[in-house]
Amino acid sequence: MADRKIHPALKSALELGPVIGFFVAYLWLKDEVYTWGGTEYDGFIVVTAVFIPIFLLAMGVLWALTGRLSRMQAFTAIVIVIFGGLSVWLNDERFIKMKPTIIYLLFGGLLAAGLLRRQSWLQYVMEELMPMRDEGWRILTRRVMWLFFALAAANEIVWRFFATETWVYFETFGLPLAVFAFFILQGPLFSAHGIHDDADGEAGGDARR
Repeated sequence: MADRKIHPALKSALELGPVIGFFVAYLWLKDEVYTWGGTEYDGFIVVTAVFIPIFLLAMGVLWALTGRLSRMQAFTAIVIVIFGGLSVWLNDERFIKMKPTIIYLLFGGLLAAGLLRRQSWLQYVMEELMPMRDEGWRILTRRVMWLFFALAAANEIVWRFFATETWVYFETFGLPLAVFAFFILQGPLFSAHGIHDDADGEAGGDARR
């Protein structure tokens, strides 16, 4: 199926809508307790149970509209189903809280494995978005690898030592903002190694000649 473009606002709504919905629903139901089949479930577990099919539906719609899902999106969906499902099935919120740790450790490990083979798998995924020379990709890959490991460690600290509500805020806003801030701070790297710089330099040289 060929890739198709959709409006960026719709794409963002499908990607972020379920997460924001999870956050809002948690704030609404966090103090509630529901009894099903003789077992009590707190609001966090109930919200997790509802979040899983909504997230999968959103990813399904995104796939139907664009003709593709990224490897990261597909893997995230699998982890959410497994660990979210375990949380609901075992009535234990710890499993869904481990989800970011598993995702970041795996991605960081994959980048590390690529670097050991002198390859930048980040370049393979993101080259069309940020054209850079190979050295720039190697530097960025190392930095992103350490970012993923740091975020995994941060998630472990937050979910193990802080209240569930703190973790929900951290997972909804803290982790995405950390990634956003990280890439903003890579501006000098993109400027130094961006392929467009080479093109501009050649154009300037042609003009001087």
